[in-house]
Amino acid sequence: MWQIRFYEDRRGKSPALEYLNKLQVHERAKAYNALRLLAEFGPDLNMPHAKRIDGRLWELRPGANRFFYFLLVDQTFVILHGFRKQSQKTPELEIQTALHRMQELLEELR
Repeated sequence: MWQIRFYEDRRGKSPALEYLNKLQVHERAKAYNALRLLAEFGPDLNMPHAKRIDGRLWELRPGANRFFYFLLVDQTFVILHGFRKQSQKTPELEIQTALHRMQELLEELR
C-alpha cells in the first residue's frame, strides 16, 4: 500500500484536510474512496480517478471536488490542495497554489 499524507503549512495547518472535513457526508465518502484507490494503486491510478496536471502534479477527481497531489518520496503521496471544480477548465490559481506548496516541500528536503 502507498502512504498518503496531507500538506501542512509552517503553522501546522492542513488546508486540504480542512477542505475535506468540510465536505458534505456523501462528498466526503467519495473523496475517501478516491484516496483509498490512490493508496491501493499508487501511480497506476488514472482516468477517471486521477489525471496528470503538470510535471509531478496530479489531480484526484472524486465527483465535483478536486485534490492536487504528488509523489514525495518512496511510496508517499502528499495531498497539497483541495477545491470544488465549477467549470470545465481548472482555474490557474488553484494549480499555482498546489505547485507552490509542492515546491515548498521539495525545498525543505534539500
